[in-house]
Amino acid sequence: MAFLVCISVSIGEDHSKSYKYKSMKFKNIYLLILLVFTVNIVQFANGDGMIEVFGWKQLDFYNRGDRAPNENGKELPGGEGHKKRPPSDAIVFPDQLHGLLKSAEKNKIGADKGIKLPEKRFENEDANAPYIQYNNVPQGVAHYKGRLFVTTPRRSIGIPSTLNYIDLQKDGKQYSPKLHAYPDFETNYLNPNFPANPKRIISVYRTTVDACKRLWFIDTGMLEYPNNRTQVQRPAIWVIDLSNDRVLHRYEIPESIVDIGRGLASIAVDVFERACNDAFAYIPDLVHRQLFVFSLKDNRMWGFKHKYFDIDPNIGELHIGGQTFRWDDGIFSITLGPYAEDGYRTVYFHPMASNNEFVVDSSVLQNEANAARSDHGNDFRLLGSRGDNHRSTMHSCDQKSGIIFYAEIQRNGIGCWNTNKPFSAQNHGTVAQDAQRMIYPSDLTIDDEGNIWMMTNSMPIFIYSTLDPNVVNFRVWKQNVNEAAKNTVCAP
Repeated sequence: MAFLVCISVSIGEDHSKSYKYKSMKFKNIYLLILLVFTVNIVQFANGDGMIEVFGWKQLDFYNRGDRAPNENGKELPGGEGHKKRPPSDAIVFPDQLHGLLKSAEKNKIGADKGIKLPEKRFENEDANAPYIQYNNVPQGVAHYKGRLFVTTPRRSIGIPSTLNYIDLQKDGKQYSPKLHAYPDFETNYLNPNFPANPKRIISVYRTTVDACKRLWFIDTGMLEYPNNRTQVQRPAIWVIDLSNDRVLHRYEIPESIVDIGRGLASIAVDVFERACNDAFAYIPDLVHRQLFVFSLKDNRMWGFKHKYFDIDPNIGELHIGGQTFRWDDGIFSITLGPYAEDGYRTVYFHPMASNNEFVVDSSVLQNEANAARSDHGNDFRLLGSRGDNHRSTMHSCDQKSGIIFYAEIQRNGIGCWNTNKPFSAQNHGTVAQDAQRMIYPSDLTIDDEGNIWMMTNSMPIFIYSTLDPNVVNFRVWKQNVNEAAKNTVCAP
């Protein structure tokens, strides 16, 4: 900046009476260009950042739920399957609602996390409302071949479909495209009587696409309405063939392994492209602080317990989007390094309420007998700390470069670390940061084309205050992994 000031002064001092107005105007334009170029250089030095692809003030859907399927699975015109439903343009905002869980004020939206509730609460409840626009908050994002999968967990009433996608060919040029239910609306339909139905999806947080062109996700089976959580059906692992959108497998998680679906918010898949049936899925449970392993080949699931899945007791409060609160979420995200010569890989994981990263070899997790051990020895190891104020939700490893990208909630952006370098605070870089536009990065994935996709959803404001429906609250970001790492300490 001092360099720019000197230029400005020298230009000013070099003015002479012989210079004409046009010459002065040219120099001013030149100075402005130089200023913009220099500012861009400063930003570029911190990484190429992320490109904002989509943004919504509030989400909208192609099917808002007013056309409900009948018992045969076909949609009835005008919503005859649910006569009490309001028309599709019924959009309700919190200042119009009255009593939606008035008892939550006394008890707890997040009281189990020790959080003080805001004074303003929802009013005018209608537990069977198919679409309340304000309540739809996107959480997960993943891309595959022109479709961008976006999830909206059922944490509030009025969410027509929990698993959705954007058709990039059709709607990719729109800034705020509507969402399609995936694989269809029937599968996402929430019966107002809440009967268990293995053909239906209740609530999904995040998805992942494996090397075999399949979409994996956990249906928690749970409605997490404030102060009224309901386990509609058993949580289940779903696998869908993305070539034809058919369900390949659904594994209902036994109650002996996990009692409720709350806490099963993400899934990582370990599979060779040429051995698709021999896949393993790693599932963190952020509430019960366990790590579950599912074998597709054996159709079995087992769980590990370890102190590294727990929170850091010394971790402090979060200050995000003008809100101050504390979230004690345990093991939150799992990502996988490249395959080693022995066919196994390093499994990286971390609790959200921690600045630390941990590792375990996939050979340990894939052996069910290891889960029964009370002493795991050195199987699970502390990799190190990312540094103060580097708490992360999701992270993902680029298989070609070995670079891990972190969604960092305290820093409102993305951090990175090259796994070929020692794990230390000095070797962690910043790809992008924006305290206004990147509030709460809730998900981060890398597609098979080498692109990072990130969702930011302003979740703390939604929970502890009120979102402004007149401003952009939710955004999807994209960047090529090489461009993202360029000019950071993470670059190869």
